[in-house]
Amino acid sequence: MAFSEGLEVVQFKGPWWVTMWWPEGAVSGGPQKIVIEAEPDAAPGDVARGISTTVLRGLDLAGAVKKAQELAPTTPPWQAEHGRLVELSALARELLTDEGVSPHYLAVLCLTYRDLVDKGVQAPVPWLAEQLDRRPESVKDHLKKARREGYLTSRAGRAGGDLGDAAQSALATLENLPKPAATTSEE
Repeated sequence: MAFSEGLEVVQFKGPWWVTMWWPEGAVSGGPQKIVIEAEPDAAPGDVARGISTTVLRGLDLAGAVKKAQELAPTTPPWQAEHGRLVELSALARELLTDEGVSPHYLAVLCLTYRDLVDKGVQAPVPWLAEQLDRRPESVKDHLKKARREGYLTSRAGRAGGDLGDAAQSALATLENLPKPAATTSEE
């Protein structure tokens, strides 16, 4: 299958070809398109019942992302902050496991989400979902709750937002919060 300009990684699962696609530029997360089609020479009996959940679970998304990152020509603009973002998401995952959807968890989630958006990450929710080992829908629900409860403000027509008072208060009580990289400009 041919997509528009970008990067493709193909995996073979039984009689199925799985084509994963990323747009041109740096690969900072999973594919934006996945197409699964029967191999042209596949036995009709192998494809008659369609794609199974076994095939879907067998997709190696992490391997595909790694391969795409190796093939991608550029580095994501947020790469300098990548270590801190991974640390923040690990802290959010730990808080979610230990405390559930708590004020601390929501504050760290909002901080991580805001920083991802501010660094130009195109799909921050899927990245967060992968880091938190949760479904993207769950992360979206947590962010909606955070907005309703004053942890994250809205930006009209755009992703992201600013940290609200609730987030600032919760973050002030966390001792193990990763520090941001030094900046060269004053705000």
